[in-house]
Amino acid sequence: MSDIAVSQSAVFTGAATEKRPVRIALTVIALAFLGIFLLLPLVSVFYEAFRSGFGVFLKAISDRDTLAAVRLTVLVAAVSVPANLVFGLAASWAIAKYDFRGKSFLITLIDLPFSVSPVTSGLIYVLLFGAHGYLGPFLQSHGIHIIFAVPGIVLATVFVTFPFIARELIPIMQAQGTQDEEAALSLGASGWRVFFRVTLPNVKWALLYGVLLCNARAMGEFGAVSVVSGHIRGKTNTMPLQVEILYNEYSYQAAFGVASLLALLALVTLIIKTILEWRYAEEIAATRRH
Repeated sequence: MSDIAVSQSAVFTGAATEKRPVRIALTVIALAFLGIFLLLPLVSVFYEAFRSGFGVFLKAISDRDTLAAVRLTVLVAAVSVPANLVFGLAASWAIAKYDFRGKSFLITLIDLPFSVSPVTSGLIYVLLFGAHGYLGPFLQSHGIHIIFAVPGIVLATVFVTFPFIARELIPIMQAQGTQDEEAALSLGASGWRVFFRVTLPNVKWALLYGVLLCNARAMGEFGAVSVVSGHIRGKTNTMPLQVEILYNEYSYQAAFGVASLLALLALVTLIIKTILEWRYAEEIAATRRH
């Protein structure tokens, strides 16, 4: 065993002793890539948003249609994220803790939004609930509007975001196994008590990461929402759609102003994630080793 450990240590040591010029070149390439493809576009968005002054920026984002787009974006996220939270917890718990027929099929369904274009998913909803779709005439006869209305936007957003939470939880739950749950059940705990007092605390950090990613994608979703929204000003335009409309109308200051709000939301999400990792680093590491 000691010989194996020594040989493995030698391999890892050798892998980490590249020549100094190689390390410098790799570092420069990585930093250049990040700067060109990540930082430069982000800086450009904020520069264009504030180029004409803060007053012009404030006027651009306080427009009535823009405020309506902000409210709709928040509403869609407030509905889709909790829905995916419930689904993600239920699906990951079932997949990781139980064996049942159709388990592989369920995992495939969870991964489906990753392989289907968001535009295609939006067209599917149009085919189902549109005026000439399979269920459209029945829904319209009962006064139910899904396509070109808020329910359609919510459904499209839920579809494209529901893998994020489940995919964060499934690997953690599978790695932890079922020993803790079995011990709690042997002591007389009920199924729900085991879930809330044992399973959920063990995966709370992965759950939080999944919620943050899901929320970021829900607020920034464009393709599927663009198909089902109808681009009705002040009613069915989310923030990404509002950016597109303003840009196509050559209102560049307003377009970059709304885009900067979206970028700011993404930065806030990243900052929260970083603070949590720094503040609870030991607890997170202990959870992952569990």
